Amino acid sequence: MHFQVLNNVKSIALAGLLAASVATAASAQKKYDPGATDTEIKIGNIMPYSGPASAYATIGKTEEAYFKKINSEGGINGRKITFISYDDGYSPPKTVEQARKLVESDEVLLIFNSLGTANNTAIQKYMNTKKVPQLFVSTGAAKWNDPKNFPWTMGWQPNYQTEARIYAAYILKNHPGKTIGVLYQNDDFGKDYVIGLREGLGDQAGKLIVMETSYETSSPTVDSQVVQIRSANPDIFINISTPKFAAQAIKKIGELKWKPVHFLTNVSGSIGGVMKPAGYENDQGILTTAYLKDPKDPQWKNDPGMNEWRTFMTKWYPEGDQEDAATVFGYGVAQGLVQVLKQCKDDLTRENVMKQAANLNFELGVYLPGTKIKTSPTDFAPLEQLQMMRFKDESWELFGPIMSGEKS
Repeated sequence: MHFQVLNNVKSIALAGLLAASVATAASAQKKYDPGATDTEIKIGNIMPYSGPASAYATIGKTEEAYFKKINSEGGINGRKITFISYDDGYSPPKTVEQARKLVESDEVLLIFNSLGTANNTAIQKYMNTKKVPQLFVSTGAAKWNDPKNFPWTMGWQPNYQTEARIYAAYILKNHPGKTIGVLYQNDDFGKDYVIGLREGLGDQAGKLIVMETSYETSSPTVDSQVVQIRSANPDIFINISTPKFAAQAIKKIGELKWKPVHFLTNVSGSIGGVMKPAGYENDQGILTTAYLKDPKDPQWKNDPGMNEWRTFMTKWYPEGDQEDAATVFGYGVAQGLVQVLKQCKDDLTRENVMKQAANLNFELGVYLPGTKIKTSPTDFAPLEQLQMMRFKDESWELFGPIMSGEKS
């Protein structure tokens, strides 16, 4: 009898322990930092809805629409996304103000895809000190791939130095000995391209580059800079500018009836945002690179990935311009964030967000075939491949292989 009671006490104690450990396991599975709960994930974002780079505002609007679509389908692992997006007018001091507001007042889990090199540079130390993810920043500066010094910051698009090295390789192969004039934005965005270009040209850089002229983002136009470069009469014109200024430069070259071999940065390759406003007659033969499928390219007319994007745009962002590649960019990077958050499961800590972001290997339907989104704990550059393309009639024509411009 005594023995039986003892056994019962033991089994009750064991059952209690088991229940406690099951409860602990259940609570251990769910981990949250500020910005995440059982029902919500708060995402912060900063965009130039006004100012000189407002052509990119559509990126933020596309992302907002995509997260609404995700929420309508039940969210991510049962949690709805609250997307809080502020305007910084493309002004770095304003970016700092908005980042503080997002982190300290709104208490977001992370800041996602904020736009601009100088703008993200202004908040990089703050985000890393606060240990809040500065994820998939919307700029191709090489500095975002520095997990050792900035483990809370990660880029997304192919970096500018990589892209410029691809142009340099193309010039050396197809236009050997031809002189080069460079127009660039006077900030980290522009300077990164110049670094990559000079690296790619190697010991020939000093001889081939006959003119380098910069402009400020506060400038009304780049007409005088284009005229200055034209006076040096280079064979090749490299147009390192954001959409508004890129379109101005293309137009001015047309007015001058000048016909250099013209390279354009891929951030300004949008047909709706740059090429159309610059005038199709001025665009013929311009070269750039791509990693996105261009919505105006007839070869993607019946492409499943692009059809999915078109369906999304029509339903969730009907006022968006389906000719503007910036909407395709916003859609793709929003899908990238959703992938990271899905991988986080119920561990929505900032640390796990960065851990999952550093463990990606997938493809997206709106990117060129063969382009991978791939990261590791030592490689914070999700996209590193590009393909050359040339403007013809009213669209871009891809040519050549998918290339990586990584340093050899």
